[in-house]
Amino acid sequence: MQSLWQAYCQTFKDIVGHSSIFTTLILSVLFYSFFYPTAYQAQQAEALPIIIVDEEQSALSSKIIQHVSQSPNVDIKAVTGNFAEAKQWVKTQKADGILLLPSNLSQSIRHGEQGGIGLYLSAANFLVTKQIGLGLATSVENSLAEYAEKFSHISTFSPAMSIHQIPLFNPLSGYGSYVFPAVAPLIIHQTIFLGLSMLLAVYRERKVTLNIQRLFAICLAIFSIGCLGCFYLFGFTLWFFDYPRGGNFTGMLLAVPISVFCIIGISCLFASFLDLPERAGHVIVFSSIPLFMLTGVAWPHAAMPLWMQFFANLLPSTHIVQLFIQLNQMGVPTQLVLAKLAYLFIFGVICFYFAYRRLIKTSSESSL
Repeated sequence: MQSLWQAYCQTFKDIVGHSSIFTTLILSVLFYSFFYPTAYQAQQAEALPIIIVDEEQSALSSKIIQHVSQSPNVDIKAVTGNFAEAKQWVKTQKADGILLLPSNLSQSIRHGEQGGIGLYLSAANFLVTKQIGLGLATSVENSLAEYAEKFSHISTFSPAMSIHQIPLFNPLSGYGSYVFPAVAPLIIHQTIFLGLSMLLAVYRERKVTLNIQRLFAICLAIFSIGCLGCFYLFGFTLWFFDYPRGGNFTGMLLAVPISVFCIIGISCLFASFLDLPERAGHVIVFSSIPLFMLTGVAWPHAAMPLWMQFFANLLPSTHIVQLFIQLNQMGVPTQLVLAKLAYLFIFGVICFYFAYRRLIKTSSESSL
């Protein structure tokens, strides 16, 4: 145990002594914990520019314009009676939407006739389009409901049934609350993968003999760093930026060591094929975005080709990201994620087996 403890402490000394590995394993987690959330701190697009075409210029249209102006989602840039002019505003990207109040708006409400308010949105940015639509729909609906009450005795007009969106796992419907909980597990995955691969490659480059005890001590040190990084991201960072968290705290405590164990096994196996520490960085450059896309968070698996779904479900990163979203944000019971935990554990054991055989064999040959 004493020699194991010495090897464990020596691993930390080697990590701190190598600036690239120290930056990758420790400092990068701290950096990304503030970089990603800060970039999405606004959460939602606000004060989006629109132009209103008021063809009727009546008391009703004035009330609608007044209600729309109070919405934080939109910013009225101009009110005009010329629809062609409004289209030009959108074409030149001075506005992202047009609200058309037709000339027969009040009459159609009084007599219960068919009519409507026109809403034209630019499809260049779907997030912007969504926010403008939500802001205008609520304002217009409230204005029409108030106006229609005056003519309830002579008109059967009533606004359509309201649809209220209540997000279950992202109360603010914010982009940061959606993307960071999915990116956080991948940050741990990539930092361990890169840092441990570089560390083992450095040992091989320096002809350091890797026996079972030394290899276990190295993996134990990385395991400690990985678990602490997970607890930091899933605990402090999610709390500090007020992201959805703590859905199934006990399940998260169980999933973290199993996930980190699997990542370490993959990293050890990959490192056994490296001839230089820099090779690990080459893989990270082109793998991070595809791994995130294949998790099914940015694009659902059901919309992917079958062969891509099969490949995505083979990747441990897919199960790790989905696992922590389910536990941290959705609060699913632990028994529902046992299949993912079993897959990660078995995958890690297999990787460790082949990694051990390759690393110990290569180390023995190099020492001879």
